[in-house]
Amino acid sequence: MCNLYSPVGPQKISMAYAVAAPVGEYAATVAPLKPGPIVVPGRAIVAQWGMIAPHAHSRIPTLPNGQRMSTNNARRERMASAPTYRAAWRKGQRCIIPAESFDEPYWGTGKNVWWRFWRVDGEPWALAGLWSEWVDPQTGEVVPSYTMITQNCDGHPLLGLMHKPDPKLPTDQQDKRTVVSLEREDWEQWLHGSPEQAQDLIRVPELELFKHAAADPAKQLDLLL
Repeated sequence: MCNLYSPVGPQKISMAYAVAAPVGEYAATVAPLKPGPIVVPGRAIVAQWGMIAPHAHSRIPTLPNGQRMSTNNARRERMASAPTYRAAWRKGQRCIIPAESFDEPYWGTGKNVWWRFWRVDGEPWALAGLWSEWVDPQTGEVVPSYTMITQNCDGHPLLGLMHKPDPKLPTDQQDKRTVVSLEREDWEQWLHGSPEQAQDLIRVPELELFKHAAADPAKQLDLLL
């Protein structure tokens, strides 16, 4: 899963995706429930990172008992069936999340050290997501929101090292998660293709795509991977 990433700037998005620059402010680092830019068919917008369920009473996702619910990541195995995501998936409301980099927690030292991931070619990541629009029942405000799709990456020589391991499970059954990276030639298929064509694009990125380092320079490790 991913809970922190650096978005691409408005003008760079406009040039890369041949759309008008997204209107709205967002920070240099996007965290859950904060605004971030996404590309949807024909345009780029700023939306909340954390999908709002269609019949929610608040823009803050919560369970029936009032506990806050995490909806910034959608597991690819449940995106077609989970109540928060299934309508967006059924309607083909897929988006691209432009990211300069994203962060994941490395636990190889026995404690959390955040690692940052860039593309080795210097281009931004184009991460696969779902999006929707929610209407506030109190004010009538239309609030766009999105979620980042995740997939299993057990066994990946780099991504499989991320996240705290479960000591009760063997290494090939940890269900480590990672984002879905889209190559430029796949953008059109992801945004406009059939559900089956979109599913075909959900695959673990190859190791050769990645450049990485500790997110905090003061905690740099010897990253000989």
